[in-house]
Amino acid sequence: MVDAVEQRHNMVESQIRPSDITDRRIIRAMQSVAREKFVPESVRSLAYQDGALALPTKHGGAKRAEHAPRVLAKLIQEANIKEHDVILDIGAATGYSSALLAQIGETVLALEEDELLAERATATLSDLSIDNVAVVTGPLIAGYPKAGPYDAIILEGAITAAPDHLFPQLKDAGRLVAVVQSNGSGQAMCWQRSGDTIFKRVCFDATATVLPGFEPVAEFSL
Repeated sequence: MVDAVEQRHNMVESQIRPSDITDRRIIRAMQSVAREKFVPESVRSLAYQDGALALPTKHGGAKRAEHAPRVLAKLIQEANIKEHDVILDIGAATGYSSALLAQIGETVLALEEDELLAERATATLSDLSIDNVAVVTGPLIAGYPKAGPYDAIILEGAITAAPDHLFPQLKDAGRLVAVVQSNGSGQAMCWQRSGDTIFKRVCFDATATVLPGFEPVAEFSL
């Protein structure tokens, strides 16, 4: 029988620590949050694999996947989350990423548009008594302005262009992190708001599955 605790320990030691994760809160969270409890039974044996995790969706909808553990850890570190931060987790999927963020910040809004994933996330977070995460449903592309602005926004998948429409949902000094992907390659980017100005920096190379609503806009040509 596979020992999930041992797998989790091995994930942290072989994937997270060697990836320049220096924030000990992230390491502690990834050591303590049982990812195998969040993922569907059909992929539970892959919960701690070194790579993105494909997920079943309601009615076989848009292709979805959770970030590889090392990518998720690095994105959270780049978001520079403080103890009292309010965080919007876009594309929260199973709720695993939100559970990690809940151990680092104060409150997490977990936004998910797939009903099957949202139901699973709500149930698992409740079962684990994680009470500072609220799962909300709606189009991922819209964010969740009614509970904003946020100290940090994390997109749990790739996008194909700068998410300019989400910047108004950031507080002053708020950060937004995401993988921006084009032609099969990508980079993790961080945007930070300062008044009406948005500053951008490249963080690291990464690829991910594009989130629904963030696909490239088709260009018309004759």
